[in-house]
Amino acid sequence: MIYLSADGTGVPMVPEELLGRKGKQADGKAKSRQVYLGCAFTQHKVDEKGRPVRDWESTTYVSSFKSIDDFGPLLRQEGLRRGMATAKQIVLLIDGASGLENMGKQNFKGCVQIVDFFHAMEHAGLLVEALLGKDHPDYKHRLRRWAKRLLKDKVQALIKETREQCAGSPCAEAVEKALHYFATNVSRMQYGTFREAGYFIGSGVVEAGCKTVIGGRCKQSGMFWSEPGAENILALRCIHSSRRLDQFWKHRLNTKVASNDCLPLAA
Repeated sequence: MIYLSADGTGVPMVPEELLGRKGKQADGKAKSRQVYLGCAFTQHKVDEKGRPVRDWESTTYVSSFKSIDDFGPLLRQEGLRRGMATAKQIVLLIDGASGLENMGKQNFKGCVQIVDFFHAMEHAGLLVEALLGKDHPDYKHRLRRWAKRLLKDKVQALIKETREQCAGSPCAEAVEKALHYFATNVSRMQYGTFREAGYFIGSGVVEAGCKTVIGGRCKQSGMFWSEPGAENILALRCIHSSRRLDQFWKHRLNTKVASNDCLPLAA
């Protein structure tokens, strides 16, 4: 099986790259630009407990500052390079963002889409907080109950029960807003079925990639980037993290040879 996963993270940029952009700062201005990171990895087996095992050193990465509409085909190209066309199953592991969902529908038709379980639990926490309040003595117990029932394909039942519980109460509007995340992702939250099939249900691989591949190089203290500078360095970071440096240099050498440019070869 081949897994594709994607997420976005911010990279601090120089002021001229942020002109006219809205952001999360107190003054409404942006301090960073979003870059997408995608990864592909394979799985051939499960362990003795039926849990999926990621193939050793099978993860490769791609990144881009372009829009999600342009990033989707880039991730698809990486999937095809990794053998997606002959895979037994294609699994897209993402958070519940509608942009990533639509990207999956457009570029990975017929794949199994799974909303990252840990993102689902973050939203469950917000929902329980809207329903009870975070300081309520039953908060942690209710959150554990959500986790157990989500892992048993009970998301639809949880939505129904929660709506019945808050009907007519002052918190009904806030709870309904929090429930929207689950109501729009029911088919992608059948975690019991996914686990039984031997699939990963967490997007930890791409989450870690955002921290190591991107954050480890582009988000150090005092760093501010131009888009070309960040784009180029992240391309190299992805090549290096994908263990493709040898292929990269061979490609560059062949390109120079084909153009009959002897100076770089002599150097």
